[in-house]
Amino acid sequence: MNKETDIEWMRYAFGLAARAAQADEVPVGAIVIQDDTVIGEGWNRPISTNDPTAHAEIVAMRAAAQRLGNYRLTGTTLYVTLEPCLMCAGAMMHARIGRLVFGAYDRKRGAVNSTAHAFDTQGLNHQLEVCGGVLEPDCADRLRRFFAARRG
Repeated sequence: MNKETDIEWMRYAFGLAARAAQADEVPVGAIVIQDDTVIGEGWNRPISTNDPTAHAEIVAMRAAAQRLGNYRLTGTTLYVTLEPCLMCAGAMMHARIGRLVFGAYDRKRGAVNSTAHAFDTQGLNHQLEVCGGVLEPDCADRLRRFFAARRG
């Protein structure tokens, strides 16, 4: 992928993050791309669905797996506006996501580059390419404004 394509798809995920914010959920959006086509999309929904696993990445991967009729999502790229947590990173490994592109780093819960390096765990039988920091200022600002308003 090239940088312009990554920015374009991250903008799409950024738009989905707005839907989460409208529902008073943490504003994170995610999409799964295969062959330059969105095959799954999602935004954070754990509060509205009473489901602790309904993170944007999980919602997008579930939609993609349903569309493909296969839980293996090989050859796909997942775009998400915030660095994935440990649960989401593990799900990406199980789904065999080919590439992860994320926006803001999560210094408290990010399990890819920040608090943990989940994809560097010994014994994993799958490797994926990771690109972090795409539209990071925009993604981080949206999260900062969301939490400031909640504290406000």
